[in-house]
Amino acid sequence: MRDRRSFVTLWEHGHHDNRFPHLWCAAPPGTQQELIAAQPELFFRPPYVGHRGWLGVRLDGAVDWTEIDELCRDAYDVVAPSKKSVSRSP
Repeated sequence: MRDRRSFVTLWEHGHHDNRFPHLWCAAPPGTQQELIAAQPELFFRPPYVGHRGWLGVRLDGAVDWTEIDELCRDAYDVVAPSKKSVSRSP
């Protein structure tokens, strides 16, 4: 399927200068700045996609999996096409 889009990327062993397990996820407008300001020890602006509002989340400490679930669901909602724009074959 050519029109697939990523909404979350897991870096189990780290990526470039971030040598700790983490994920990148699409985020609703303004979320990246809010979360990084509130918890800079947990959230960061990832390379390559940070300028588009994506959020980096550290996974090398105590992980709140409920929060990770919410972030991933939000990421999907940000990237997924709206139901109105999805064409269905008869």
